[in-house]
Amino acid sequence: MVTVRHIDPDVPIHVEPISRILARAAVTALRAPSIWNTQPWHWRIEHDTAKLRADRRRQLDPIDPDGRLLTVSCGAALHHARVALAAEGADVVVERLPRDDDPDLLATLRYTGVVPWSSTAQRLRRAIQVRRTDRRPFDVKPVPEHVADRLRAAARHAGADMHLVRPKDLTAVAVAAGHAAAAERADPAYRAELARWTGASLAAGVGVPLDTVAALGARPVPIRDFTGVDEGPSIYSGEDPVDRAASYGVIVTDVDEPAAWLVAGEALSAVLLAATAERLATSAMSDLVEVRSARDLLRRMLGNVAHPVIGVRIGIPGPGALPPHSPRRPAAEAVEVLGELMVDRHQADGG
Repeated sequence: MVTVRHIDPDVPIHVEPISRILARAAVTALRAPSIWNTQPWHWRIEHDTAKLRADRRRQLDPIDPDGRLLTVSCGAALHHARVALAAEGADVVVERLPRDDDPDLLATLRYTGVVPWSSTAQRLRRAIQVRRTDRRPFDVKPVPEHVADRLRAAARHAGADMHLVRPKDLTAVAVAAGHAAAAERADPAYRAELARWTGASLAAGVGVPLDTVAALGARPVPIRDFTGVDEGPSIYSGEDPVDRAASYGVIVTDVDEPAAWLVAGEALSAVLLAATAERLATSAMSDLVEVRSARDLLRRMLGNVAHPVIGVRIGIPGPGALPPHSPRRPAAEAVEVLGELMVDRHQADGG
């Protein structure tokens, strides 16, 4: 067997049909959301098994020293792959963090057979293609309560929960976001990392292009300033606030450990895809949990009974053109497939 990257047309190999199914799912999973669009994962496919590994070279140490958000990002990719496989009618067994001596091996997916056609799987598969991060102010109409309940159900089905922030708790979320932003702006390492992953300095296929960043404006809950210029206008500045109808969710888990972070990423993906299928707009808010004090504030808001892992902003899309999709790495950089090197029969016979 030889290892080849997906897909190298200059290397003639034979890849098993099941491996091709898994490879297609891994390529689809490249569209998953990730912290600052770092896409910190790597897939390796052999026979009937796909292995998902963390790519620590893409870990954002100033805001993610323990790899919490890297693991959440990989969980989102894992869920995207599972959706793609279900849409192809492929059943898999998933084992999360299967080896204590190899913590970067986050999950293995082993093909076990076929499953019946599912309209839900097809709908979520289509949502993968159209989902995008939308940081623009949302419409003035709120998300209907029954739709929000379906998003919570999607998170629970994925193994975590989503706490929907009540109006009386919105101030706590705003304080957490503002406190995190102030602490991070004061950190030179954060500013350097932000410059590395935004704007003109980006490597191809990764990071946050500035054309995907919305004007800040005065908002009830401030969003991250990817320009690194200033904190933006406050809701108390006298400026008419925007984004007043946005809903805020917090993906929560019972424990605070890597296995839970991975499942939280799967739940985040489930919520984002379900929202997209409902024609809603979304943007993840990792800044709510990047600073310990902000994370503790959110936990107190939750009654100290759950651990906040990542926030998500949800709403009805505002007017105007949709923001562009964030760029994606070439599949050849993130997906490996093991196949048999094909040898010319005439040469093999000694001709």
